[in-house]
Amino acid sequence: MNVLGISGSPRARSNSHLLLERALGPFSEAGWEVQLLRLRDLTVHPCLACDHCRTHPGACAQRDDMDRFYDAFRWCDALLVASPVYSRNVCAQLMCVLDRHYAVNVERPLAGKPGGAIAVGAGEGGGQATTVAAIYTWLLSCGGVAVPGELNGVTARASAEGEVLVQEKRLRQARVLGENVLALAAQLPANKRINLARRSVHDDT
Repeated sequence: MNVLGISGSPRARSNSHLLLERALGPFSEAGWEVQLLRLRDLTVHPCLACDHCRTHPGACAQRDDMDRFYDAFRWCDALLVASPVYSRNVCAQLMCVLDRHYAVNVERPLAGKPGGAIAVGAGEGGGQATTVAAIYTWLLSCGGVAVPGELNGVTARASAEGEVLVQEKRLRQARVLGENVLALAAQLPANKRINLARRSVHDDT
């Protein structure tokens, strides 16, 4: 089975990325194929709102690294999404990916697939909860299944690169999130996810 990790941060040793790696750990240990897409290494432009994808279903007018995400959405059985919080919400790099899922939303490649969210910001109450909620709202709008960690997703307070590595509680919570997503994904065989996807499409019509 396959899991997709999406890391939104432009920083090399991003705290949200480090927590994402910790959350992906249980999947590697269970023998899953892990694909980690780091937006710091990719180019994904903002949506142009041109509606090319409405007249050419599943095809975006822009040719950039978003094509890798479209393929990964179809490939994965579960996903984990991590974002730093710079302005009390999802970072700009990740927002481009979330917005441009619109090109394949009729196909609904994420329908029935469980996912989790991670957000790290510099301040207490700096928008981490809002960011986790935004990621889960996006996942639900794609027909996915929002999976909690110990409480909701994983939120942490950290600023300097790598600072979260000394926060044992947050590292543990990231692993718990991964374990929870893994446990649900293991209970949803492909035929069940397909049925959920069909139901999701039917509910939208």
